[in-house]
Amino acid sequence: MTANRPLNDAEMVAALEWYRAVGVDLAVLEEPVDRFAASQMARARPAPPPVAADPVPVAPPASAAGLNADPSEARGLATSATTLDELQSILSAYDGCALKLRATQLVFADGNPEADIMLIGEAPGSEEDRIGKPFVGRSGQLLDRMLGAIGLDRTKVYIANTVPWRPPGNRTPTPEEIALCLPFLHRQIELVAPRIIVTLGGPAMQTVFQTTAGILKSRGQWRELSVGNHTAMAIATLHPAYLLRQPLQKQQAWRDMLALKQKIAAEKLG
Repeated sequence: MTANRPLNDAEMVAALEWYRAVGVDLAVLEEPVDRFAASQMARARPAPPPVAADPVPVAPPASAAGLNADPSEARGLATSATTLDELQSILSAYDGCALKLRATQLVFADGNPEADIMLIGEAPGSEEDRIGKPFVGRSGQLLDRMLGAIGLDRTKVYIANTVPWRPPGNRTPTPEEIALCLPFLHRQIELVAPRIIVTLGGPAMQTVFQTTAGILKSRGQWRELSVGNHTAMAIATLHPAYLLRQPLQKQQAWRDMLALKQKIAAEKLG
């Protein structure tokens, strides 16, 4: 076994990047703690004698999930918004979802709010969290190319996510986090009032369509979707990040893009 040695600059940067990628973005102590030594001391320490007194109830430690609010509060706040600007301001001030505590900023939307086509992804990634707009990293660049292949760009679509704050380590949002953010997404859909909705990836499809079906079996199928007082035609396709990992699946996404192009022509959308 080699002895511990100080890390050089490149190794420290690589270690920090790894910590950031897995969601370690908060230091909780000034000095490092040797958990291995502490666990060995705990095993060596004799167990205390049992206490006959009635146990005192102890509150569980606070956790990120425990900081989440009641979804009914989110529904009330979302419903009160009469414009997208109001909705963004309300969401910026909303502290009910614990994801906000770890995110750099709110990632509300990008594109044209008057567009007939709305794209909905899952959640912001690290680049989106840094810049404040959805789909600006590598997957966003691929999405732009996919749109460009059928004559679209960000001036002709409106892009949002089911969750507007980046989950730590780019993990999938929990059901509780989705439930708290969903009223805001629903109100966003109502205010944009798109004619066509395209969900990107399995989690977004399952959230928007309220289904547990898999994306590979459900993609490419048109359905009528009602959200509040608005109804639109909707289709699910694969997430660009998935296509970067599985390039052979691009042919499936291309079929979905062609179906979208045909629907735009059939609906005579500009």
